[in-house]
Amino acid sequence: MYVEKISYSISSKAALIAIIATLALSLTSTALAQDNEPIAGTRGAQPQASAKPAVSNAYIPESSVAKPENAGKFANTHYMLRSSTGASPAAAAVPMLTEAETPASMGCVYKIGPTYAGCNPATGGTNHPTGGFGAIALVDAYDNPYAAYDLAYFSSYWGLPAASFAQIYCTTAAANGGCYTWNVPPAGSTGWGLESALDIEWAHVMAPAATIYLVEAATNSCTDLAYAVAWAGSYVQAAGGGAVSNSWGCGEWSTESSFDPDFYNAWNKTTYLASSGDGGAGASWPASIPWVVAAGGTTVNRTSTGNFSSETCWAGSGGGYSAFENSQGYQFVLTAGGKRAIPDLSFNANPASGVWVYDYYNGGWWVVGGTSVSSPALAGIIDNIGNKVGQGTVYAFQGFGYLQNQEDYLIYGQMPTAVDYKKNFYDPKTGSNGYSAAALYDLCTGVGTPRGKAGK
Repeated sequence: MYVEKISYSISSKAALIAIIATLALSLTSTALAQDNEPIAGTRGAQPQASAKPAVSNAYIPESSVAKPENAGKFANTHYMLRSSTGASPAAAAVPMLTEAETPASMGCVYKIGPTYAGCNPATGGTNHPTGGFGAIALVDAYDNPYAAYDLAYFSSYWGLPAASFAQIYCTTAAANGGCYTWNVPPAGSTGWGLESALDIEWAHVMAPAATIYLVEAATNSCTDLAYAVAWAGSYVQAAGGGAVSNSWGCGEWSTESSFDPDFYNAWNKTTYLASSGDGGAGASWPASIPWVVAAGGTTVNRTSTGNFSSETCWAGSGGGYSAFENSQGYQFVLTAGGKRAIPDLSFNANPASGVWVYDYYNGGWWVVGGTSVSSPALAGIIDNIGNKVGQGTVYAFQGFGYLQNQEDYLIYGQMPTAVDYKKNFYDPKTGSNGYSAAALYDLCTGVGTPRGKAGK
């Protein structure tokens, strides 16, 4: 298939999404038929989800409890706290280097920071990543009044450079007040406060030179959060591009696509990401949006001496087929009636191999897991790499325009090329979230996890 790049303007995001909705199925099927050869073992019968495995070693805070009655109305966070008993743990006074992952160890495992022996948390010191461009906006609900202090303290403790940081407060769309640094902050929430601390700290870990924006929605309603995302994109655009990360999810609902336009901007180099969820097999919004990079979860496995050994699918990683969103051509290895499959890319998310987060609002240091770790960390990695592909190309196709998720086209496009794929990604082949991990793409870890700065 020949696709010609064109230049023209579309009057509104609503107009563009209407075009996309009309073309999605026909575009995907045509691209499959004309552009791509099948990869052995990836076509034919679709994988079926088995019973969801239990997520162990975790305490699920109230803000992360997904309630079916909230689908399409209210969002939940996607983080868990490490707990051997399932009871609420206590904050630590200082991080124990043998208990959880550090900026150095994660930078080493994913080859974004300096490589050192074993990528061992106990010996990493200040071998943290460097680099980054533009801005990363982290969208969360409610206010964390200590966010700036959390980020400064976290950075100082680990020897990271001080962050360029701003807190953006949103009012509701109905109030027409916008999202600004000078607005009255939303109400506080300790549950969402830990989420925001995690988000800003781990985006900063992976891209220390990027400006960090915490964009706080007025409430955790799906409407208010989508409104905050639209504003977050405008702040990132003004900074020259970067990423917008969303570590929360709403249960899917039939009219969710009416909010999808808040998650793209075809005229800047910005990538949007969203956590795939912590409930195992199943899809949630906004990870299910086809031009958002859906962030799944793995387990980082270590030897008895603390050295990195492998990654496997994490049982809690959200994954599956959307009920309402159509796929784009980058998922040419999938069929499933043209429905969007998630996740796309993954990162360490098992609370048992969780990361250290500092949150003054909740009393100190915590070992945190869940795909809430994946989205900001992957946003930082993509920003650090600086390919700046974003979403921003509109092409002609049968007389219409459509939007490409260029980041996912880049990620998925390497799968047929064994050399680049194996060099740029780690491919977990064991474990299950209800869907079994497998070679190449699977519905637990997606394409896999990043290795190095090429191809992302």
